[in-house]
Amino acid sequence: MPEKRVETRIDHYVDVYADRTNGLKASAVRALFAVANRPEIVSLAGGMPNIADLPLDVIGSVIGDLIKENGPQIMNYGSAQGEDKIREQICEVMSLEQIEASPDDLVISCGSQQGLDLVTRTFVNPGDVVLAEAPSYVGALGTFTSYQAQVVHVAMDEDGIIPEAFRGAVVATRSAGRTVKFLYTIPNFNNPSGMLLSVERRQELLAAAKELDVLIVEDNPYGLLGIDVPPQPAIRSMDGDQVIYLGSFSKTFAPGFRVGWVLAPPAIVKKLVLAQEAATLCPPVFSQFAISAYLSNWDWRAQIEQFRSMYRLRRDSMLRGLDDHMPPGTTWTHPKGGFFVWLTLPEGFDSEQMQGRATSHRVAYVPGTAFYADGLGSRNIRLSYCFPTPERIYEGTRRLGDVLTEEIELRSAFGMVDPRLVIEGGDRP
Repeated sequence: MPEKRVETRIDHYVDVYADRTNGLKASAVRALFAVANRPEIVSLAGGMPNIADLPLDVIGSVIGDLIKENGPQIMNYGSAQGEDKIREQICEVMSLEQIEASPDDLVISCGSQQGLDLVTRTFVNPGDVVLAEAPSYVGALGTFTSYQAQVVHVAMDEDGIIPEAFRGAVVATRSAGRTVKFLYTIPNFNNPSGMLLSVERRQELLAAAKELDVLIVEDNPYGLLGIDVPPQPAIRSMDGDQVIYLGSFSKTFAPGFRVGWVLAPPAIVKKLVLAQEAATLCPPVFSQFAISAYLSNWDWRAQIEQFRSMYRLRRDSMLRGLDDHMPPGTTWTHPKGGFFVWLTLPEGFDSEQMQGRATSHRVAYVPGTAFYADGLGSRNIRLSYCFPTPERIYEGTRRLGDVLTEEIELRSAFGMVDPRLVIEGGDRP
């Protein structure tokens, strides 16, 4: 009798997966959910918006009326491009950032994440290069990887992406015989750094993109959530042909409805509609009608102002806590809006290696390496202030300060740290 074959592979299907699955990995943010959701943990990790101030009674009433009056329509299939009324309303929303657009140039997506997926699917062949600011949104890097793109990072400073670095990256990539498909940027309060691209830089970047014939994909989930500044003119407002714009209601309304959009030149819109039909047949009709009704029946501009005030309190609490609790040699950004602060640790520190100690101190963060495609970011941490209360945020910074101080003391004991970083007597500046 033949001996029974013993299967030793963990994954029995490894030989039949598509090549594009080889680079896929779990999101560093999602991987933290099990820890971050524990009640004793102060989570400074996730970028989940705080929607407690939404008028849930009004929204519930509006949705109930929608079902009673238009149930057969709103619970059926719809257009792959999206429903007419919400596309008209989105044009009004975008006008706050000086964008003039036609509803015909919009494609509704299942959140801006799917919009980015549709754009990448439409443009990227395996081996193509996507330029992305450094650091960049982890969800975007995952999308580019899923379509077998090579990500080349472009340097940033306190004013955002550096136009000359963009020029250099394009020239170097093309000189190496590679094809650049587009530049991906979050110009308003970048995720994860919180950086704001200055208006002058937007103009310079657009001029360089036109000269080099490179599309810009402008991802803008946080643009209306400025804390210290009013809405900035979108790059798309400066040129309608060179820029593909991604928008979302996830941060200014609620993420659970999964409604975003892509604004693109007409020829690209036609391709995106076909891609949407292939992906989902149509974006969720019910969600589109629900958000449209909210926009029609509620002062959504005042609601955004309320969000801005709420996030201001949280941002200020985090910055105050960092000032009070961070040891010498640690620096951080001072965002003018959005959800995130980008922390830089002293030389030689590794944010991934410190995660276990952070968990024992009951605080969670996202290591900086998640936001680079090339392994950089080990000295960085993304801290989110959008969801916890101001008191919890401040306490979270205290716990994180204890983690860093303990790391300094351990490294000092083994002669692995600059003596200037040692905190004598346990005091912090």
